[in-house]
Amino acid sequence: MSLESLHTTELDNILPLVARGKVRDIYEVDANTLLFVATDRISAYDVIMENGISSKGKILTKLSEFWFDFLSSDIQNHLILPNNDDEHLFAKLPEKLSEAKYKKQLSGRSLLVRKLKLIPLEVIVRGYITGSAWKEYKNHQTVHGLSIEQQDLQESQEFTKPIFTPSTKAEQGEHDENISPEKAAEIVGKELCDKLAEKAVQLYSKAKEYAKTKGIIIADTKFEFGLDENNDLVLVDEVLTPDSSRFWNLANYKIGQSQDSYDKQFLRDWLTSNGLNGKDGVSMDKDIIVRSKEKYIEAYEALTGNKWSD
Repeated sequence: MSLESLHTTELDNILPLVARGKVRDIYEVDANTLLFVATDRISAYDVIMENGISSKGKILTKLSEFWFDFLSSDIQNHLILPNNDDEHLFAKLPEKLSEAKYKKQLSGRSLLVRKLKLIPLEVIVRGYITGSAWKEYKNHQTVHGLSIEQQDLQESQEFTKPIFTPSTKAEQGEHDENISPEKAAEIVGKELCDKLAEKAVQLYSKAKEYAKTKGIIIADTKFEFGLDENNDLVLVDEVLTPDSSRFWNLANYKIGQSQDSYDKQFLRDWLTSNGLNGKDGVSMDKDIIVRSKEKYIEAYEALTGNKWSD
């Protein structure tokens, strides 16, 4: 298994760099178009590791493309190219980016997307009680300040209906803040907030039921949305990946305890056991890289039905 990874892109100012997120490097192609490049960076406890997970960005890109297509009858998305293979991609980019050193960075991990007005919320939908929601519920019997109709919930229990639990969209290095739907409505307006909540729950519910048929529980997920020129909702960023969702193995699911996860579990456990959580300048051991990559591949193959090949 290859351990070679792309930590940071360098396009030598052929395209202007707009932003570097925890995973994505974003470039401006023209006034209406952005290039999203999913690197192999990985973060935990809001700190980016010094090395990456080989092919992680490619796996996330292909999985997002799968979900964009799966949900395309329910909502429009920001993809410009319906067929986002390298041939079509590089035909839309400056010719110089077809040179080998740039192509190696961009191939298989890049999306051409529409530039939209982004809605400043993390649109989180929870189908099961876990993570920060479980901690809050144990202390206050609420989730994001919301009263829960179900009584005596156990850890990892499924909600009767998925719930919309937004958070603020923080700058890199800052923490997202869990907020109530009422607070979210103050930020974006009640009409838009209600529309976001309805659409996000609809998309999550459809994906959750599909994933169950493939042996995966999507416990919760984070969507991001933009608005087009008609102020219609557009699904953006990444969709239903192990980085934006909690994936559990359905066969191993047991109520009343934490679950084996497809996301950053190996990395978080390793950081915690070595006293490295929250510290800068950390490089992962080879074993953590290999095991994490295997989990990303397992989720991709289960959900899409496609074999992964580097």
